Amino acid sequence: MRKKVIAGNWKMNMLPNEAISFITELEKKVKNTQNEVILCVPYTDLFYCLLTAQGTNIKIGAQNMHWEKNGAYTGEISGEMLKTIGVEYVIIGHSERRQYFAETDETVNKKVKAAFSYGLKPIVCVGETLEEREAGKAQEIITTQTKLALEGLTQEQVNHIIIAYEPIWAIGTGKTATAHDANEAIKQIREKVEELYGKEVAQQVIIQYGGSVKPSNAKELFETSDIDGALVGGASLKVEDFEKIVNYNQ
Repeated sequence: MRKKVIAGNWKMNMLPNEAISFITELEKKVKNTQNEVILCVPYTDLFYCLLTAQGTNIKIGAQNMHWEKNGAYTGEISGEMLKTIGVEYVIIGHSERRQYFAETDETVNKKVKAAFSYGLKPIVCVGETLEEREAGKAQEIITTQTKLALEGLTQEQVNHIIIAYEPIWAIGTGKTATAHDANEAIKQIREKVEELYGKEVAQQVIIQYGGSVKPSNAKELFETSDIDGALVGGASLKVEDFEKIVNYNQ
């Protein structure tokens, strides 16, 4: 049985002192959970969060990385830099990166490969826009994004990837895909993984839902057949909300 993985994406929020306080308070509330807990934080918070989370069950991730090891890429951070300080996870291909920073399926794939080369675990985001959904292209978009993100990976690597299905129209809007619709989309992603890598891999891969996940809808989402947790945005900025999502089954 696949475990539930609850990852918070703080986006461009939280100063180091706020991050330290958040983790100090959160760890007391989630220490008994059987679910995996991850916080993906801004670069300036990473070191403070890693120190504060030592000895707890909270894992720390970054929100982006470059595919090159080093070089003339002003403002970028490499996977080697992240691994050196102890980062475990990294979000790749979030829709905001695609929308605002020209991220493409090609760069997503290059970053995923680079993440694995440094022993990082990628959380790869896929999702359709409202226009694509209304045009009946949602399945085509998400399965194509999945295929291109995984291109060239081994079965072993795919076993350790996390895919986050985030319908773009539901991110930060307060709108949430119904549990049934989200589960059906994630089934389609899992079927694509099976087509590419076989049934065993498809049944192991963790596929999260993201898009206005909150305490009031987490349980319904997580009790479906194929949703393996969530990539949580706004609700991950409040300890009481994030704790309730992590502890949805207690």
